[in-house]
Amino acid sequence: MRLILMRHGETEWNAEQRLQGQDNSLLSERGVAQVKRFRAYAKALQPARIIASDLGRTRQTVALIGHPDAPSDERFRELDMGEWTGRCKPDLIAERPDDYAAWRAGRFTPERGETWGVFRSRVAEGVRDWMARTEGDLLVVAHGGVIRAACHEFLDLPPSRVVPVTPGTATILNFPGRDRSAAQLEGYNIGSVAPDVSVAD
Repeated sequence: MRLILMRHGETEWNAEQRLQGQDNSLLSERGVAQVKRFRAYAKALQPARIIASDLGRTRQTVALIGHPDAPSDERFRELDMGEWTGRCKPDLIAERPDDYAAWRAGRFTPERGETWGVFRSRVAEGVRDWMARTEGDLLVVAHGGVIRAACHEFLDLPPSRVVPVTPGTATILNFPGRDRSAAQLEGYNIGSVAPDVSVAD
């Protein structure tokens, strides 16, 4: 079985390097184009089931790849960034470089934010639940943080060792065993993307 994790297309906040967390921002024109380019690839993958995060940018993305009625699951929401929501990445790096680096590595939580451990656990619970209910490959349209959490849980790759995925791309984990406790990385950051797209969360 394969778990295909697609990151939503670039949003207006991505383009501004603004952290979104669980807030919403519409896809930018470039983000819409990214998703439309990905549509044929998503069809070729022939997933048995498609699920999406319930946030607006992922619902917009899953509709653009031709599955507007795909179920939503809030367990695939992005990490709640607390008081950092809406902050610009360059400002945070300039003001709090150590905290920002530690947050990226999953070792720091902004005030009122979600810890990495809680986030990783809810993503893993969602993945295991839907895989248990799916015969064949599962496509989850979600967020960059969700992909990092899945890589940590199923590949033992901590977030400090994973570069952010580009909007509108897919990461594929292959689960060869029947217990589906561990995976092999089949592909990372796969997709047809413009060379200058933003990778901000």
